[in-house]
Amino acid sequence: MHPLPEYPRPAMRRDSYENLNGLWKYAITQTAEYPAAWDGSILVPYSPETKASGVGRTLQPGQWLHYHCSFAPPPGEGGRVLLHFGAVDDACAVQVNGHLVGGHRGGYWPFTLDVTAQLNDTGRNSLWVAVQDPTDSGTQARGKQTLKPGGMFYPAQSGIWQTVWMERVPENYIQSLTVTPDYDARTVTVKAHTSMPGGAVNLWAVVRAGGVTIAEDWGSDEADRDGEVTLNIPEEHFFPWSPDTPFLYDLTVGTTQGGEEQFDTVHSYFALRKWSCEPDARGVLRFCLNGKPILLNGLLDQGYWPQGLYTPPSDAAVERELSEVKALGFNLLRKHAKIEPQRWYYHCDRLGMIVWQDMVNGGGKYKHWFVTYAATLMSWWKIRMRDIYSGLLARKEKEGRLEFVKEMKETVHRLKGHPSIAAWVIFNEGWGQFQTEDMTAILRKEDPDRLIDQASGWFDQGGGDFCSLHNYFFKLKIHPEKERASVLSEFGGYSYRIEGHSACGKLYGYGICRGKKALNRRYRKRMEQVKNLIDEGLCASVYTQWSDIEEEVNGVYTYDRKIRKID
Repeated sequence: MHPLPEYPRPAMRRDSYENLNGLWKYAITQTAEYPAAWDGSILVPYSPETKASGVGRTLQPGQWLHYHCSFAPPPGEGGRVLLHFGAVDDACAVQVNGHLVGGHRGGYWPFTLDVTAQLNDTGRNSLWVAVQDPTDSGTQARGKQTLKPGGMFYPAQSGIWQTVWMERVPENYIQSLTVTPDYDARTVTVKAHTSMPGGAVNLWAVVRAGGVTIAEDWGSDEADRDGEVTLNIPEEHFFPWSPDTPFLYDLTVGTTQGGEEQFDTVHSYFALRKWSCEPDARGVLRFCLNGKPILLNGLLDQGYWPQGLYTPPSDAAVERELSEVKALGFNLLRKHAKIEPQRWYYHCDRLGMIVWQDMVNGGGKYKHWFVTYAATLMSWWKIRMRDIYSGLLARKEKEGRLEFVKEMKETVHRLKGHPSIAAWVIFNEGWGQFQTEDMTAILRKEDPDRLIDQASGWFDQGGGDFCSLHNYFFKLKIHPEKERASVLSEFGGYSYRIEGHSACGKLYGYGICRGKKALNRRYRKRMEQVKNLIDEGLCASVYTQWSDIEEEVNGVYTYDRKIRKID
């Protein structure tokens, strides 16, 4: 049994693939030592807090979550054997056959371990993973997770929550790709980062469009470790990416090493597109794709599932959900306070769904009286609050601030290859916000090609590319600026709970409706107000939200995705 069997990294695929998802042993203990006994079985990659895992237990701060399974290495001989984790929340240590092979910290990002030296000759090997997760008692990125769920914050999840897999690769293998399309020049530059420093490789790359080879470069034997090639896309095969025409070019990249048969080959993809904010005929800034204005009609999407929390029930469920979003007339999802598995972005890429990606928030305990209630009123009164109040904004700890910078860079590094991502959102509603202008400068250096929303909601410091407003309670309005586009990055949030299709009996939202008709009436009225703001300069709106989540029953769909509440 291998839940989520699909190759988990579509932008860097290999033919060698061994999926390790399935039933593992688990135990929750008070120590890091190998458990004396196991508590039962857990279905990986579902967190123990989820129903889908078969466990239903919450990992507490200070406790250790242990996993164990036996495995056989991928078929073949020689080379290196790599063990990949899509994501483990939050910190873990990994042992193979009793030998420590490495660890990782950060619950939203993948990591890879070379386990070649620790494998035995019997063909059966032992894997032990020990995990800790402070959830909201720490400063690390955690999103909406809390040990005391309620309102707009949801149950914690921990441990392995994305696919675990293995690959057999050459001695000098491709660790990562940097693929940089240039829309204006009609080129793509491919840089391969290999595993052996100083190891000479011959890098080659082939681009295909609809199965037809349109560009190729077979490199040079003189290439250094981080080989690089640039390919020109012929004019007759220039197909810009857009929501209506989400064309993806196929890319195959390989290495050879002199006359030896040692080589590595990976498969990827890319698109040609360009994001910008440009003035219209009246001088009002508009969001533009490929130099043409595009009105963005979006939804807030937090990526929670009733049975699996962060982890979807299947790849097909993800694809169905994104297709339904498009069918309802939306062309934008704001991925809120979470980083998704790579396949989610892949489906956005190929289906033509534009994404605004939040950096996952962290920091200390949030002071909601300040960052929610006081901030809402001050935002309405157009009182700009400075981000210097580290205590009120839950960023006192220097270690936590450095951690955020590292996490932000890692997010960009892992996701910048996805053409669907149009903008980065650094901070949301003051949660763990600090040194906003400095963070904007760092992010701009990491990715100069995408737009930046530096502070969604409030605590705006006047930088970035958007004036980003949240409005749940007042008359909708915008404040057009000369240097930034106006966006309504959260609004609506009307609640309607349907018995039998909710996670719990409690109800949370921003306006309670007594039935479906009342909900749709209020929704249509609000959307008409949004439409009236377009001529004033509004270029994007994000309704809250795609689906109900726990107590927050303000979705277009119910939590179980069985009933559409808004027509």
